[in-house]
Amino acid sequence: MNGRRVGAAVSLVLMLGLASTTPASCGSTPPATPAPIAASSPVPVPTPVAPSSSAPASATPAEAVLLAAGDIASCSSSGDEATARLLDELPGTVATLGDAAYPNGSAANFRACYGPGWGRHSARTRPAPGNHEYESARAAPYFAYFGTLAGDPSKGYYSYELGAWHVVVVNSNCAEVGGCGTGSAQERWVRADLAASGARCTLAYWHHPLFTSGANHPPAVEMRPIFTALYEAGAEVVLAGHNHQYERFAPLAPDGQLDPGRGIRSFVVGTGGASHYAFGRVRPNSEARDATTFGVLRLVLRADGYDWRFVPVPGGRFTDAGSGSCH
Repeated sequence: MNGRRVGAAVSLVLMLGLASTTPASCGSTPPATPAPIAASSPVPVPTPVAPSSSAPASATPAEAVLLAAGDIASCSSSGDEATARLLDELPGTVATLGDAAYPNGSAANFRACYGPGWGRHSARTRPAPGNHEYESARAAPYFAYFGTLAGDPSKGYYSYELGAWHVVVVNSNCAEVGGCGTGSAQERWVRADLAASGARCTLAYWHHPLFTSGANHPPAVEMRPIFTALYEAGAEVVLAGHNHQYERFAPLAPDGQLDPGRGIRSFVVGTGGASHYAFGRVRPNSEARDATTFGVLRLVLRADGYDWRFVPVPGGRFTDAGSGSCH
């Protein structure tokens, strides 16, 4: 692989303060530090991270940790090796948000590009498929690599419990699974799965974001019916990738309107290491953005809420943190 050297300085970034912030309502304003980028500015501005002598905060027995990123492994990039070294030091369940192996999700790419880095965390990984997985017929190498952890190969969607939270993994490659629209098999499954869940707090993730300011890929409006099902069930958080950047939105209704009381907070975390994409027109209610830094989103899932922090690779100058409460 080309340029796959990541310095031992990963320990420095893990010294950054990962302590949970004070819980707030879903519509609360995140902490003043790091300051979000003004939504009126289309240019991502990294937020400097002050050195800290404290170790990363550990989850208590009543909490669970989810570590998420998408758009991960390319044999022409060393970014995924850097993010994999973060995972070496961070306990928790790993969520891949699609496009785990480039350029086409082949068995060779999973073996040679994904395997040496993120692959060593496969036993604790709960993946979601991306469009590059389906550039190999029926995403067969993806399903073969992750096995039963990836769900039924004819569907690619499933759910699981993580601490007190219910987690729904959606296949946003809609054409491959009979659509994502109202009444589709997947949308009906999502509604039934949510109805059967007794959890107070719910998180979902998939590859193609409904809300994004990325210049490369526009909002995936076909995901709105599934987002609506989650919204009506009172879900808290949706994660996606596809655009190779980080972006956080305020809690939103399915039509994109601000909804502090019931809205879902959306994150785009296409920062797994493959490459960076630029931002285009900044979408309404975008609260924080960066297109310069690889890293993972660390979510501490509590019984009544959650804390988030973007953990950058060594040398990364951007982070973002805050808290929210369950509906």
